[in-house]
Amino acid sequence: MSDFSKMRKDFSNQVRLERELNLKQLQINRLLNITQAINNNVSVEGLFTMYSSFLSWEMGIKKMLLFVKKDDAWDRVSTIGISEALIDLDITSFFAQFTRLNNIANHEHPLINEFDVVIPVQHKDDPIAYVFIGGFTEDEDMYGKVQFITTITNIIAVAIENKRLFKRQLEQTRLKREMELASEMQQMLVPSTFPKNDNFELASIYKPQIGVGGDYLDFIELEDGKFAFCVADISGKGLAAALLMANFQANLHRSIALRPTLKDFIEELNQALFRTTKGDRFITFFIAEFDPQTRMLRYVNAGHNPPFLLMNNEVQQLKEGCTILGSFKKIPVPIDVGEVHIEKDAMILTYTDGLTDMKDDAGEFITDELLKNFLKEHKYISAEDFNAALMQRIELFRGAGEEIYPDDFTVLTCKIFAE
Repeated sequence: MSDFSKMRKDFSNQVRLERELNLKQLQINRLLNITQAINNNVSVEGLFTMYSSFLSWEMGIKKMLLFVKKDDAWDRVSTIGISEALIDLDITSFFAQFTRLNNIANHEHPLINEFDVVIPVQHKDDPIAYVFIGGFTEDEDMYGKVQFITTITNIIAVAIENKRLFKRQLEQTRLKREMELASEMQQMLVPSTFPKNDNFELASIYKPQIGVGGDYLDFIELEDGKFAFCVADISGKGLAAALLMANFQANLHRSIALRPTLKDFIEELNQALFRTTKGDRFITFFIAEFDPQTRMLRYVNAGHNPPFLLMNNEVQQLKEGCTILGSFKKIPVPIDVGEVHIEKDAMILTYTDGLTDMKDDAGEFITDELLKNFLKEHKYISAEDFNAALMQRIELFRGAGEEIYPDDFTVLTCKIFAE
């Protein structure tokens, strides 16, 4: 080889090395830029744009397809050089084949066959991204490029996964605080103690399923010596149910203070609820009013589980009333007001459907007969002791089942004493 040829070859090698060095420097600079962008909390969309630009301009990649995990599905988030005829073809069912970096040759799927290599990205042994790379020429350093692309894809994918996990953590924190606020609100709305006198006594069991439920109970002493008590089941859970409960309680106390008839009271309560929810929510509701002077118990059952009334060792269900409240602007059926003359000692067991939704180990539900018999067996004890005994019976019935109740359940027990 002549000196001139040698000098020319050396010069060519030097130019090539300088070009490669410059390219490596550009790649490192872009990698630093992306890392800085991650530290600066650049949006996910911004990271995808930087990633695509880096592969296209600095790395000279001609074909690319990037998928990232979003919830339980795969989301195509970035592409380079893929035709419209192929881009919408689904290849996610093939992802399970690619557990590590794979060369692709003559793949059965036409879209996957466009690429030379697939790079899976994992986070704690779970795949979180797949990038397909193609369009390499024979004189390219494919191995070097793939190694660098693998590094930057891992950085981008893990950063996005961390963003997703952080967002989920924020949502869980927000939800936890929302539930705490709703629980605090409910504790203020639901009475924890009830008055007792020579005419009556009440006691309650209040068990929200998840700390915040849709059950409601209340007691109102009226100026003329009458008193009223009620139980309701509000559709929904969480803060929305708690807010609706607060609105419902305000309307209930305002309406009953005006002292219309029970029929008028129910109609007004339904209209107020419909104005608030536009029919999207409903409430099952039972209310009873007792007059110690006349010994008359009047009640309306608006689509609620019929309470049990025990008197003279006979049990009857309080079924008179109407349909649920809140679903219709005007209640579509006549409102029947039930009346019972309380001539002897009586016990009334009101409850929400969470009680009768409970199952034993054999899958059997709490039945009306079980509750009727329990009433007869415990008719002589106080309302508070009755509820304590009922809780023991419930736990015995449920056996070794789930610790969490299948639904909210509420019990309001009222004893009315003879003169």
